Amino acid sequence: MQAVISVQKLSKTYSGGYHALKSVDLEIRRGEIFALLGPNGAGKTTLINAICGIVNPTSGTILADGHDVVKDYRAARAKIGLVPQELATDAFESVWATVSLSRGIFGKPPNPAHIEKLLRQLSLWDKKDARIMALSGGMKRRVMIAKALSHEPQILFLDEPTAGVDVVLRRDMWEMVRGLRDQGVTIILTTHYIEEAEEMADRIGVIRKGEIILVEDKSALMEKLGKKQLTLHLQHPLAAIPPALAGMPLALSADGTELVYTFDAQSEQTGIADLLRRLGEHGIDFKDLQSSQSSLEDIFVNLVG
Repeated sequence: MQAVISVQKLSKTYSGGYHALKSVDLEIRRGEIFALLGPNGAGKTTLINAICGIVNPTSGTILADGHDVVKDYRAARAKIGLVPQELATDAFESVWATVSLSRGIFGKPPNPAHIEKLLRQLSLWDKKDARIMALSGGMKRRVMIAKALSHEPQILFLDEPTAGVDVVLRRDMWEMVRGLRDQGVTIILTTHYIEEAEEMADRIGVIRKGEIILVEDKSALMEKLGKKQLTLHLQHPLAAIPPALAGMPLALSADGTELVYTFDAQSEQTGIADLLRRLGEHGIDFKDLQSSQSSLEDIFVNLVG
């Protein structure tokens, strides 16, 4: 699939000597939802700001829809919408005026129908004449999204977009993001709510200490790195795991009523048949069993830990 963003050998070193980005290579496909995950200080926001032209890279190249973000910054920036972490907008302007102004800054002709559509999608229509200063934090976040979409960008960056917003807004926001993706807009998001990335993203990138350590399709990542567990609910509690089973990847619950077997689902031999046979040989009966797989959060913690 064609890359809409291409980052090659991107580095950023600040004047104090801090290396925020270290030779980052990254390609983001047109029309996908790409989640960029990493702990605080990993370089997520610096990478986004470099692509959006807010931070000047020390070295490397960035293309946004074929336009170099440094040499052809006007054309590149016109392709991009950014919803930053921080809420920053004119407190005394009305919602309608500030969103319309954002469209005009990019040289787009007035389009009241488009602005109305955005405000209605974001449940802001009844607030269109309200001053920004009179809005709640969640409403201000919606205004930031409307501003980012005002010039109809093909690439949308969402930097911690649901931080501090209520559950209803979060659900509405992701419904809108899916709609944008269906229209061909490429979405790049950073989030601390890893369950959102698990639900929304097509691909996952993980950044740690300024370096991209992994980029993978979400399903392939969870299949490859996720551990599976088989939990056996025992008929009779065990005081300890029998010596004959000591070499197997088993854990006994604190009350002795559950045996948990961890295995690699990708392996040709999961060992489950051997486990069940040994349990039968030692008279250990179970009344129920269930399997589960690591969440994206488990995988992320293992990668950055």
